Amino acid sequence: MVVPFGAGGVADLTARTVAQKMSEGLGQPIVIENKPGAGGVVAGETVAKADPDGHTLLLMSNGTAVSAGLFKTLPFDPRKDFAPVTLLAQFDLGILVPEASPHKTLSDLLAWARAHPGQMNLGTINIGSTQHLAAELFRSQALLSAQVVPYNGTPALINALRGGQVDAAVEILGPVKPQIQAKAMRALAVMGEAPHAEWPGTVLVSSQPGLAGFNVASWNALAAPAKTPAAVVARLNQEAQKALNHPDVKKRLAALNVTGQHSSSEQLGRLLDTEISRWSEVIQKAGLPKQ
Repeated sequence: MVVPFGAGGVADLTARTVAQKMSEGLGQPIVIENKPGAGGVVAGETVAKADPDGHTLLLMSNGTAVSAGLFKTLPFDPRKDFAPVTLLAQFDLGILVPEASPHKTLSDLLAWARAHPGQMNLGTINIGSTQHLAAELFRSQALLSAQVVPYNGTPALINALRGGQVDAAVEILGPVKPQIQAKAMRALAVMGEAPHAEWPGTVLVSSQPGLAGFNVASWNALAAPAKTPAAVVARLNQEAQKALNHPDVKKRLAALNVTGQHSSSEQLGRLLDTEISRWSEVIQKAGLPKQ
């Protein structure tokens, strides 16, 4: 299983948790190979060019969809060179403010931003990340005159938010949960389609006037090289579902603030189509240069 992220991160730990349980059902070990960098292109190319025998898998993510619109050329087609297997997990993204912020609700933040055009700074991590593009989409759909300010990673973003360099931030909520629990920052809203018990007091971005239908969540999935036999894809799908339903796996994922989620191969294919189309449009509207 080729993972386009470094060892020890949430995506890597999710992959290892599911892979360990899948290996029991498959009767053979699954080795995790970390290949971070280049927006997931290196990992994607490795799997796209591998033998389609079900023995080389890709931990696919939002980055796979984003890369289609962010790069001038790719050594693979994100849609044609992979056989989708199943969704694995989803991660809530949220809008955060410092604990001392005068904005107590998302409505407060939006009202202030509209009353002070050009003054709001909205922090995210790296350009082209799901968080960065989600902030661009939020700014666009909320009709805000604001700056999206990217930082090199979550620690730098947290420091900027707590230090007052940005008024609010868009980030995956799981990794900043300790900061929320320590009351260093507050989560005002969740960007997905359903409220989560993990984040009491938050509202959905889609609950705000003019933002109905807003739905952004980060996700991970499994894919195999294109032309992998349908029977092999079905077996992998079945074993992934069994792993995700196992109590031990659910417990370990919950500890990572990750929601395991199974899908059919067809559902994952449709998600990938939707995500490629959406993020390509966001990238174009934001005027981000092709990499």
